[in-house]
Amino acid sequence: MSGKKIGASDESAARWAKSYPEDKPPRRKPRNRECVRRPGGGQRPCPPGQGHGLDIAPEDVVVGAGAKPFIAYTIASVTDFGANDEVIYPVPGFPIYESQIIANGAVPVPIYLKESRDFAFDPHELEAKITPQTRLLILNTPHNPTGGILKRADLEAIAEILRRHPQIWVFADEIYSRLSYQGEFVSLAQLPGMLARTVISDGASKTWAMTGWRIGFAANRTLAPVFTRWITNTDSCASQISQWAAVEAINGPQDAAAAMRASFLERRDLIVGLLNQVPGFTCKTPGGAFYAWPNVTKACAQSGCAESEELRKRLLYEAGVAVLADIHFGRRVPGDGQHIRFSYAASPAMIREGVERIAAFMRANVR
Repeated sequence: MSGKKIGASDESAARWAKSYPEDKPPRRKPRNRECVRRPGGGQRPCPPGQGHGLDIAPEDVVVGAGAKPFIAYTIASVTDFGANDEVIYPVPGFPIYESQIIANGAVPVPIYLKESRDFAFDPHELEAKITPQTRLLILNTPHNPTGGILKRADLEAIAEILRRHPQIWVFADEIYSRLSYQGEFVSLAQLPGMLARTVISDGASKTWAMTGWRIGFAANRTLAPVFTRWITNTDSCASQISQWAAVEAINGPQDAAAAMRASFLERRDLIVGLLNQVPGFTCKTPGGAFYAWPNVTKACAQSGCAESEELRKRLLYEAGVAVLADIHFGRRVPGDGQHIRFSYAASPAMIREGVERIAAFMRANVR
């Protein structure tokens, strides 16, 4: 982990090494960590009434090969394998939450995101899920796959509950935070007493469309040294090339990112409007990310499909449209029916054609 070996006569390499970080453990890249946390460079939003962001120092930030590994690092750091430690996580949700809880020997405890609440969970249900064995709560806002948002009132209620349970850590997956369309994004870490116990996870893949570059970052003062040990002993560090690309993306002009966000907002309104015209489909307007999550309970019944997965397969093979079914994001929410997920990270023309194919499929197959 000490870096490249550079020959004494290799002056150009030596000069490069003085200017750029070598292959080092993840906390020893100050420019990358600094740009993540400072104003204008991906820092968390300012708390209400304050002219500065959260108190996140560069040494609190760890950079890794994507944001996904921090899910596993957090679970492994705050639970004991096989000790019946519990992790509460959102359903439907990013499937890696549940798989990593199981892989790390903890007990998955789902909390359901209700369509009636615009795909947020009821804080009162959270309190009912908490036991003496609860060690971690996973939050994701804006949310994959529904596009739902945890509003400030929801977060304040969650924070109030957590203050009564000091043993619980929070993993705040905020990878879509800059793709929030309902006013200012609010992080749980902004609320009193929450920063110290919250792992803020973010990355370059969504806002700056750098999915393949594999750059993620997490911030928590207590767990940062622990994350460093995990990364050092697993993937060593994030690619140096990718880190410098991320520095430029975060520090550079944001006009392209802003234009992409504006385009996503237009596409969101387009796809929601079109889906609500398809027989058997009803689609709420998502508050963030780039997903639509229509209810297809009636569409399944009208087309003779037993459930959403059968509808997904028929849309693929008969209409040529690829979607994901709700079962790919965990168990179905009791009483909420059937859903499928669309990504509107596609051109308006493709969105129109895809939805028209689905509408034609439904018109041809209604029973």
